[in-house]
Amino acid sequence: MSRIGKKPVELPKGVTAEIKGQTVEVKGPKGTRSFTATDDVDLKVEEGSVSVSPRGLSKRARQQWGMTRSMVANLVTGVSTGFKKELEIQGVGYRANMQGKTLKLSLGYSHEVNFETPEGVTITAPKQTEIVVEGIDQQLVGQVAANIREWRAPEPYKGKGIRYKGEFVFRKEGKKK
Repeated sequence: MSRIGKKPVELPKGVTAEIKGQTVEVKGPKGTRSFTATDDVDLKVEEGSVSVSPRGLSKRARQQWGMTRSMVANLVTGVSTGFKKELEIQGVGYRANMQGKTLKLSLGYSHEVNFETPEGVTITAPKQTEIVVEGIDQQLVGQVAANIREWRAPEPYKGKGIRYKGEFVFRKEGKKK
């Protein structure tokens, strides 16, 4: 039995869920998101919560049960509070600033890196060494943060580069004579 799948997803104030066939559509103050579940699970909206149950006891049905419940919970979190990833920039002369919808990064290259903000995500640079990526889609927020980090991932000798806030970078010792 799925420990995750058993728990119903509570809908906070201002959030509504609607089920059409196998598609769950969740509306909240930040927007609308939907997810289409497989035919291995049943979805129900009852008394301010969404519950998921498997159809049968096959291995696939049990796998989809917990995964579908997690996806619905992420939809509810996204439309009510949203998701946020924070990045830190470390290195001499490394900085970031927003100009309109373009994130301009100075990362030690001979040119500035221009990163266009994709639809559905907001990027802010409260300080020159901080970048905040926010949105209602957890996958998209994480992917955009990973794409920004990819421009200059932290290197192990001096720790320079773009890292997630709170990320530990394993440091190596340099060459010895």
